[in-house]
Amino acid sequence: MLDFLQGKIVGVHDKTITVAVGGIGFAVHVPQARNYVPDADIRLHTYLHWNQENGPSVYGFVTEIERKVFLLIINCPKIGPSIAMTILSQVSASEFLEMITAGSDSALSNLNGIGSKKAEQLIVELRSKVQKLINSGELAVEKQQSFVQWQQLSEVLTSLNYSKPEVIKATQYVAEKYTGQNYPIDQLIRAALSYLSEKHV
Repeated sequence: MLDFLQGKIVGVHDKTITVAVGGIGFAVHVPQARNYVPDADIRLHTYLHWNQENGPSVYGFVTEIERKVFLLIINCPKIGPSIAMTILSQVSASEFLEMITAGSDSALSNLNGIGSKKAEQLIVELRSKVQKLINSGELAVEKQQSFVQWQQLSEVLTSLNYSKPEVIKATQYVAEKYTGQNYPIDQLIRAALSYLSEKHV
C-alpha cells in the first residue's frame, strides 16, 4: 500500500492537488483542495484505490484520523471514495464522528450529495464500529465536550436496557435539540428519558 507521500505541491485543482516526489507528479484527491498552497512542502497519509474502469487513484489526508474515517466510510456497502470525499470536504473527521455517534441523520443528510437514505445507512453501518474504535484507542479523537456527551448518553440509555433503535432515536433527538450548546449530561439524560417516555419510538 502507498502509505504516505512527501514532496512539494506543484498544482492545485478543483478536487486534486499535484505533488512532486522524486521527479514524479502524483495527482492526489484531497478534501478541500482550495486550502492547499502551490510550492508548499507537504506530507500526506495516502490510500491507493483501484477501479476496474479508471485504474488507480491516490487519496491524500493531512491527518491519520482523516484517513481512518475515509476508510470507514468506503467500507460501507455501495459507498465509494467519491462520497467519502464529498463528506470530508464539508465537515472535519471529528465532526463526522460526532454526527455518527449522536445518530444525527438530519445533520448528515444536510450535507451536499448525501441524502436521507445514505445518512441512515452510514449511521447504521458505522455507529457501533466507531464507538468500538474510540473505546479501543484506535481512533484518537480529540475529545470535544459535545462528542463525549453523546457517547455518555448512548451508554447510559443502553445500560437502562433501551433497545438500539430507541437509543439511536433518543440520542438523535437530544443532539438536534441541544446541538452547539454545552448542557450537563444529567440534563441531556432527562431530556432523552422524557422523549422515550412519550412513546416516540
